[in-house]
Amino acid sequence: MSDPNTAVPKGKDERLATMRGRLTMAMAAYSDSRNDELDDLRFLAGSPDNQWQWPAAVLATRASDGGQPARPTITINKLPQHVHQVTNDQRQNRPAGKVIPADDSANAKVAEVLQGMVRHIEYISDADVAYDTACDNQVAYGEGYVRLLTKYARPDSFDQDIYIGRVRNSFGVYMDPTIQDPCGSDAEWCFIMCDMTKEEYERQYPDAMPVSAILDEGVGDASTSEWLDAETVRIAEYFYFEHKDATLNLYAGGETAFSDSPENDQLKAVYGEPVKTRKADRKKVKWIKTNGYEVLEEQDWAGKYIPVVRVIGNEYEVDGQLYISGLVRNAKDAQRMYNYWVSQEAEMLALAPKAPFIGAGGQFEGYENQWKTANSVNWPYLEYNPDVSDGMGGRVPPPQRAIPPMPQSGILQAKLGAGDDIKSATGQYDSSLGAAGNETSGKAIIARERQGDVGTFHYSDNLGRAVRYVTRQIIDLIPHIYDTQRVARIIGYDGKVGKAKIDPNQQEPLREVRDDKGALIEEIYNPGVGTYDVMVTSGPGYMTKRQEMLDAMTHILQAKPDLWNVAGDLFFKEMDFEGAQELSDRMKAVIDPRVLKAEESPGLQAAQKQIQEMTQILQVATNEIQQLEDGQKAKELEIKEYEAETHRMAVLIKQTHPEELQAVILQTIHEMMTNGELPIPPAGGHDAPMSGPQMQQPMPEAEPPEPMAHEMSEQGGELDAMPQLQPPQMPEPM
Repeated sequence: MSDPNTAVPKGKDERLATMRGRLTMAMAAYSDSRNDELDDLRFLAGSPDNQWQWPAAVLATRASDGGQPARPTITINKLPQHVHQVTNDQRQNRPAGKVIPADDSANAKVAEVLQGMVRHIEYISDADVAYDTACDNQVAYGEGYVRLLTKYARPDSFDQDIYIGRVRNSFGVYMDPTIQDPCGSDAEWCFIMCDMTKEEYERQYPDAMPVSAILDEGVGDASTSEWLDAETVRIAEYFYFEHKDATLNLYAGGETAFSDSPENDQLKAVYGEPVKTRKADRKKVKWIKTNGYEVLEEQDWAGKYIPVVRVIGNEYEVDGQLYISGLVRNAKDAQRMYNYWVSQEAEMLALAPKAPFIGAGGQFEGYENQWKTANSVNWPYLEYNPDVSDGMGGRVPPPQRAIPPMPQSGILQAKLGAGDDIKSATGQYDSSLGAAGNETSGKAIIARERQGDVGTFHYSDNLGRAVRYVTRQIIDLIPHIYDTQRVARIIGYDGKVGKAKIDPNQQEPLREVRDDKGALIEEIYNPGVGTYDVMVTSGPGYMTKRQEMLDAMTHILQAKPDLWNVAGDLFFKEMDFEGAQELSDRMKAVIDPRVLKAEESPGLQAAQKQIQEMTQILQVATNEIQQLEDGQKAKELEIKEYEAETHRMAVLIKQTHPEELQAVILQTIHEMMTNGELPIPPAGGHDAPMSGPQMQQPMPEAEPPEPMAHEMSEQGGELDAMPQLQPPQMPEPM
């Protein structure tokens, strides 16, 4: 991203004319709806002091006139309770975006790191304030907004961080009114307006066009009043898309590139001409800050979305006109009627004249002062004249107070009906507001509360869509903002803070660095490789779920104390008092190891499985080595046996006469030939074939060869006269 403080050349800019035209169109499109929304907000904020819930014409008729006291105009504002019933439920069950891999290049671990980075961005941004403000506005009058922005991490650093910003005044946002998406993802442009005092304007932008020059510039231009008044200058942040026609090429390797990019030249050199082309619209988000007639700052936005997210309540398009409303709109008349009937009841009871005393003439003579002030002074006693006659010789009874006026039953019934009308207009009935019903079981109570939530579920659903879109924008921004090697902070689901090393230059999404022994040293991530998307989840936060689990475990352990020997360590693990973790460790130390084995981590189980596999491989290798060693020993034993037999034969030769030895040799050869151990030589020589009859002829007795006999006789049958037999060859060791 470029430096947002880069100076912008002065002069006419055609973009500003387009911008002013778009702003005028947006104001016209939203004018009717915004007037109603502003009235909804005022009505919701109504109180007995401001009397915003009473129409001006009605107040005029009930004011004091001609010495007559004013008639009561009571405000009993019941709408905040209904609004908070929706907004506070969403605060307890905050929607959250969950990052998931979306293609084959994405990595599940990288998705977890991105999820942790999103949580950290939400933490440093106080994103809960931004979401709650948007939700309050959405429910109150129909539309809220959340924005994203980037800031430098420190004054002395060029690293930037992503922030989620609060938009308190939704009436200062003008988004493209032609959008179809409820979150505004298809908007072509958007304005965020703010007013700045003239002194502050001149301080922040000393080189900008003076206010007097703006007035001169806008002479004859009615839109000047939209930007200037007597005390303030309106500053607008203007996001818009810049479109550029391009040609997208597809190459044989499945890779794509735009025809005017360096990547296209590289792919063309490798694969040749593209196999397919198509026209493409390349969009880039632009941002400028302007006073309406001059660009004060400008830069390219790093992401591919306009960083303003709409949170919508009820949306209607009637005859081409857009109307937006919230929970208050349809309950206003019911609230007015409730105020009117409460005022009428008060007028009849509290402000009506007090009931007078009735007595006969002459009964009050001498005591007129006490009786005249009897309705205003708390006299301890009242005297009267008892001797007054009724004209017929009888005495009249003492003075008595007349029966006081009572409110009509119709007024009471109308007031109750107005209260019920407020409930039906907001979609919330007694069970949703905490009133007790006829349900007795917990399941029935939950079912009734769920029925009440259905009437306002679309508000939480629309907020969930907005949070998903915000998270999707953050995932899109992270590779552009974290564009250098750095260590990013991440926050886990349980709130624990960690860190992840980011390297945008590596080719793979995850690279593991290991030592010589294969132990993992660190993991390095590149969130720019692969595509990731977002799904939304909602429900209680981690601390709420933790407390619910603790309560459930308390009831379970009370019902079955034997479970202390199985899950006692888990119970103390969820406690917050000091020393709870040490107590959990001690409990774990005395639990049966067979129980703990069931909760071993997947990583440890995988390691144990790998150890078992390696043990099996090692056992097989040991068996093979043992077999080789056994074969080696067998060969050595065979050699020793052969050597012993040779030695025995040598001793036998020394002790045997040559003629006897010759007879033994001939007999042995004859037996071997008879058994087929030696071939029988043919009668016609070595080349003649052997036949069956020849094999059956008896072996003729032959004289021993002279040299052999002579040698043996001379040496006395020494071992050297025998031909030396070669021992069997040992196989080469494996």
